[in-house]
Amino acid sequence: MKTFKFLYILPLAIVINLGCEQQVITLESPPVIEVPPPSGAPGSTDLSKFVAIGNSFVAGMQGQALFNDGQANSLAKIVATQFGYAGGNTTFNQPDIGSVNGFNPILSNPGVGLILGRLVLFDPDGTGPRSAAPFAAKFPGSPATTCPSAGPSTPALPAPYNTADFPAAFTGNKATLNNFAVPLIYLGQALTPATGGPASPTNPAYSPFYARFASSPSVDGVNGSRIITDAKAAAGTFYLIWLGFDDVLLYAATGAANTSPGVPSGTYPMTSTGAFTGQMTAALNDPTIGLLSGTSFKAVIGNIPKFTDLPYFYTVPWNTITLDAATASTLTSSLAANYNGFLDQMVANAIITSEERNKRRLTYIAGKNGVLLTDETLTDLSPYMAGPAAALLPYARARQATSTDLVPLAAGSILGTCNGGNPQAVWGVSFPVADQFIVTATETAEILTRTAEFNTAISNLVTANSTRLALADINKAYSDFVTAKAAVLNGVTITPSFAPPTGAFSEDGLHPNARGNAFTANVFIDAINAKFGATIPKADLSKYVGTGLPINP
Repeated sequence: MKTFKFLYILPLAIVINLGCEQQVITLESPPVIEVPPPSGAPGSTDLSKFVAIGNSFVAGMQGQALFNDGQANSLAKIVATQFGYAGGNTTFNQPDIGSVNGFNPILSNPGVGLILGRLVLFDPDGTGPRSAAPFAAKFPGSPATTCPSAGPSTPALPAPYNTADFPAAFTGNKATLNNFAVPLIYLGQALTPATGGPASPTNPAYSPFYARFASSPSVDGVNGSRIITDAKAAAGTFYLIWLGFDDVLLYAATGAANTSPGVPSGTYPMTSTGAFTGQMTAALNDPTIGLLSGTSFKAVIGNIPKFTDLPYFYTVPWNTITLDAATASTLTSSLAANYNGFLDQMVANAIITSEERNKRRLTYIAGKNGVLLTDETLTDLSPYMAGPAAALLPYARARQATSTDLVPLAAGSILGTCNGGNPQAVWGVSFPVADQFIVTATETAEILTRTAEFNTAISNLVTANSTRLALADINKAYSDFVTAKAAVLNGVTITPSFAPPTGAFSEDGLHPNARGNAFTANVFIDAINAKFGATIPKADLSKYVGTGLPINP
């Protein structure tokens, strides 16, 4: 069987090659231009103490980890820097992570001693960069397998990219912190002491990122500090609040996997609109813990972007499986013939409709083909896959992707690799990938509807507190960016991708890189200026780096 080429890595190689071919012009005597520092005014705000609260997008997470450089260029830190040009206090303390490559909470398994760090772009063999994610099939340093697409053994990542650190306790002064953003938290986790501890299988709210700097880590999950109360106790004069993104994003990023009883479930369910509205109301207005209760500061609050505006969800094409004519013919006469014939029997016996059969039929052609996937909305045909049809059991809910399906970057960990080392069972080609690796049109609509409902709740709360809150419409800013496909700001071109040199997102396709954080910071600054009559200068994107070029072994 042919080695399958995953087209999502090609744009990276193309961009890099074009960049290398460009002529570099140097000046014999570069002119020295003195640029005065920007200046502005705070308007009706008091910027003497700035405090931020949010999730990974505010904390500085990049490449699926929190590490030194990412944290030093966090959204909150960039906003604080710009406040300094408008009379704000230039001191902005963060709970320094103290790690070069940080901790990857999605891919690590501390329970078995597997601690992994940030993702980087890695080109081990000169065929094009890939995300150096430690998945079984593409883990740097892993041996070759019998799978036809595995190729030779992948070299290990070189130092310093081969290190990682589980979050250690913050040793700085907790009482002087300004940034209370915690990666990968639901809105509800900001409101409960359980987020600070204890670390237990029975405490899903626990976050090692918060426990390390919580003012009073909980030992029972009931008593102790909360993210929201720690941020409130910091007594800032101006706040940035960006909470709730993970309440939809984590569900989407795990393929909106089915969470029904008895069905393999997604790790991260989506929060209900009612729960989100109540939690956001409590975060702002609860008489005891609410940020606005008993305080007088002003703040900017961000709404939630559409997940479909993040390159994690649109970089891999739905028809990324490339076949030659011989392979397509073999699959057509074997798997497709058997499966399609079985579907015809299901229609004849009134088990499924002809409409569903047509949706499920497999077709293989020379060229691009849709990813073979499991769709939980289809009729489960496993009860009928016995006897002569027993070999079809893995295809009980199978169909090929269409243009309305989204293939998250995580699918790259298995597409084209072999199930159990069997070269006849190639994930996404002749063997369906699980629901967690695909977001269907139905799931997309569900997530976007929930996002819109969350944003309505945020907007209503801003309106109800209109003298104190400004709304930063991140949703519109990101959508406009994706529609425009590129922007030229401060003399640099940025694109809504993670491909260097122009990409504004980090290697995970979800979190902005430093330059993307500056872009996002300016959306918040625009909202503050418009609402409170301030003239805070916007961040200069040319001063912040994008995603780095791929490294070699």
